Amino acid sequence: MGQREIAVVVGSTGAMGSVITRHLAEAGLRVIAVARNLPVLTELIAKTPGMVVACCTDISSNDATEKIRACIDAPVRLVVQGAGVATAGGVLDAPPTALADAVNIKAGGMLRLVRAVDPYLVRGSRLLAIGGHYGFEPSAYAATAGVANAALANLIRQLSWAYGDRGVTAHLIAPGPADTDRLHRVASARASRDGADVSTVLDEMRAESAIGAFTTVEQIAWAVSMLLAPQADALAGSTLFMDAGRRRGLP
Repeated sequence: MGQREIAVVVGSTGAMGSVITRHLAEAGLRVIAVARNLPVLTELIAKTPGMVVACCTDISSNDATEKIRACIDAPVRLVVQGAGVATAGGVLDAPPTALADAVNIKAGGMLRLVRAVDPYLVRGSRLLAIGGHYGFEPSAYAATAGVANAALANLIRQLSWAYGDRGVTAHLIAPGPADTDRLHRVASARASRDGADVSTVLDEMRAESAIGAFTTVEQIAWAVSMLLAPQADALAGSTLFMDAGRRRGLP
């Protein structure tokens, strides 16, 4: 493959990660797809032959750093930390260990990823994490997502300062609810809890957006690709809110 630049995508087999992986491969990057499930990874690679390399590891473990690094043999242009966390209820009933696990996966995983690629970063490389709406708009019903994504936002700012003098920039994308199977499962659970129709719950969730819409995974993948542009240097340390107008607070 020569010296074709690399993108490393953690959470590459998820609804969002698989689309991001495809977009980056189409942009000409060789993608190291990181996920825990080897059969699903193998299926992903088959869809983009020659452009995607599997790295089967768990980003919540320190072993992931060396496993990811062992797959790298060229400059790393972009890393994407897109690992998801389990839902564990609201702040009144979520186990404290669930919050700790979520921070370990999101923020700890970002650190493991960055340390894996550090020797291969070049001027213009991007460190990118996918956070979420609840890291900035707290809800009493999304404890793990809120706490972990808030920690991730702080970490991205720190990484921006730590790597800035090397010409490497760090960024956070914070989508609102994305139109995926997971969202529909959440809506189904809420409908069951409230004795409502699923379509009604989905309509209520859309109404929380200024434009009455969910964010799509294609829109998120577009933003990831956009950050490859040299002009994106000016976004160092910032958060791109892709929440379709859900956020009401000022900075």
